[in-house]
Amino acid sequence: MSPPSLIDVHPNLAGTAPVALSYELFPPRSAAAAETLWTTIRELEATEPDYVSVTYGASGSNRDTAVDLINRLLTETTLRPLAHLTCVGNTPTELAEIIGELLDHGVRGILALRGDLPQDGQPATGSLRYAQDLIELIRRVELRRSALLCAGKIAVGVAAYPTRHPESPSEGHDVEVLLAKQRSGADFAITQVFFHASEYAGLVSRARRAGVTIPIIPGVMPLTSLRRLKRLGELAGVEPSRELIERLGAAETEGERRRIGVAATVDLANAALDAGAPGIHLYTFNEHAHALDVLDKLNLPRPSKALHRIKSAVRQEFAH
Repeated sequence: MSPPSLIDVHPNLAGTAPVALSYELFPPRSAAAAETLWTTIRELEATEPDYVSVTYGASGSNRDTAVDLINRLLTETTLRPLAHLTCVGNTPTELAEIIGELLDHGVRGILALRGDLPQDGQPATGSLRYAQDLIELIRRVELRRSALLCAGKIAVGVAAYPTRHPESPSEGHDVEVLLAKQRSGADFAITQVFFHASEYAGLVSRARRAGVTIPIIPGVMPLTSLRRLKRLGELAGVEPSRELIERLGAAETEGERRRIGVAATVDLANAALDAGAPGIHLYTFNEHAHALDVLDKLNLPRPSKALHRIKSAVRQEFAH
């Protein structure tokens, strides 16, 4: 029997990993929305997140706006964009071109999604049908460009579902799909919105038993808007906490509603972290105030990124 390696003898060489922090943004729909978004971006940038995801409309409906936002994030901020990419409605050739364009702009992270099906439920002829296919296509494009990437690697993320996907027969099937995405080359997963800590813990437990080893990052939304809570509950098929709904509805002022929602969000995020979550992904809805309230009360162990601050200061200096 060969002797243990030095790495085996010292299993804690890597130390404890910092908790990851990320946000989701979506491309603005108007000039006024763009101005508000950039105020949010500057506020979020100051928290030094690991990346920000940029959403992509159904069938690439806002592709140009999304790419413009990604370019500005890359050239005018210290933020690293994770580009959403959907495959339904696009052929492999079209998607390969889009992936190449993103890489040419400097994107090194892609969230590979199936996207919403057309109203008739049938993807266009010749288009990719599943996120798993898109992951494999990304890896093929990456392989052809490995020299340009210094033999590097694109970080590929995927969606995960703490509760049953509306089109899925079971939670077990959802986990099998996640496992298939991992086998195709996914590096990490971000969950859809959930409202109960047990839903995230249950997903992680099912996934690990099935052989999923990639990080599963909980996607958390500030639970401060009663209208948004009800709407997302309908879309996800998940009932928000009845007690929280009642407390938000009974709040007499916006400030009181905000305090109640932020406290509930912090409790949910902390419970996910206690369940082993490697990070927190905040769905901001392009608004920073409530997300920053949540972050302030979470006290995440975060590494200092002094170099990023220096780069930001230099960019701002040249901008004047």
